Amino acid sequence: MPSEPTVVWTEIPVSDLDAGVAFYEAVFELKTQRQEGGPNPFANFSDAGDIVSGHIYPGTPARGEGGPTIHLALPDTVEAGMERCRAAGGTVLGAPIAIPPGRFAYATDPDGNSIGLFEPA
Repeated sequence: MPSEPTVVWTEIPVSDLDAGVAFYEAVFELKTQRQEGGPNPFANFSDAGDIVSGHIYPGTPARGEGGPTIHLALPDTVEAGMERCRAAGGTVLGAPIAIPPGRFAYATDPDGNSIGLFEPA
């Protein structure tokens, strides 16, 4: 029997949706899909409705005060993602860490949300 994913969706709160879109598109080299439906506007990380993904939305960021860490896949290396993160206003918190499925580095977005810059193996 195939297993179902444990994580089915992620939501990352940002203080400014336009600034959040600019950061996540720059660091992860993706194109978000803005939507106005639901209780507030948001920007999906993917327009494919059949994959595990997530979005950013106007909300109250963790600002370095705890909360979950969301790891997002990079299109290339951890080192390249770390450079884009710094250039886009984020903070890299340490050196790359190797784990069986790939490598990652901890970082925070400009709002202080904890993110992982993930390079699949």
